[in-house]
Amino acid sequence: DQHPDPKIITPLIGLSKASIRGIDVAQVTIMAFIFGSKASTGIVLLLLCLADVFSVSYYHRHAQWKYLKILMPWLIIGVLIGVFLGKDMNEVLFRKSMALIILSAISLLFLFEYKKNIKIPERGWFGSGMGLISGITTMLGNLAGAFSTLYFMALKVPKDHFIGTVSWLFLIINLFKVPFQIVFWKNVTIETIKYDLVLAPFVIIGFFIGVRIVKKMTNDAYRKMVLALTLV
Repeated sequence: DQHPDPKIITPLIGLSKASIRGIDVAQVTIMAFIFGSKASTGIVLLLLCLADVFSVSYYHRHAQWKYLKILMPWLIIGVLIGVFLGKDMNEVLFRKSMALIILSAISLLFLFEYKKNIKIPERGWFGSGMGLISGITTMLGNLAGAFSTLYFMALKVPKDHFIGTVSWLFLIINLFKVPFQIVFWKNVTIETIKYDLVLAPFVIIGFFIGVRIVKKMTNDAYRKMVLALTLV
């Protein structure tokens, strides 16, 4: 089977970290097809960390720290659970798990968007639940973006606050994941790093294109874009 060149796909990582949310699900899925579901998580993780640095440097002033305090402890617990769930999981089950995660996140995102009468608390079951699921899914497939988007969109967080908070959230959690990918999963090697150095410029290009797009969007247009891209 013919797969697309990763250099064509990696700008999507930069776009997603410029907060073109929804497109991150697409790039994770395509990279899994190219490299294999589990192996792709190590390759993509280092590129995500690079893009996170750019995202934080650009959007940090908009971060709302109260959301990080709610989500971060549960994200960390979720990552630790994901480390052991995914360590010896076979490729077929790993791929099916990623598919289930993606479909579940999309379904919930549209449910909360269009059921206006659902009252969502910042804390309690929703914050801890989304944090825990995000932690597990970010370790299993770098897929926490879908559930973090669900959390912030359900709470109707304004665009700038959403972007700034998510930038810090994922810089911290992605750096936290790196040692586990190296030591437990052995997905990050010298060869992985060399390969990512080739792809890195394309991530950076995608980031700055995304910044220009997001800057011009209103809150309402931004929400519609995220929903549309997630559905696609």
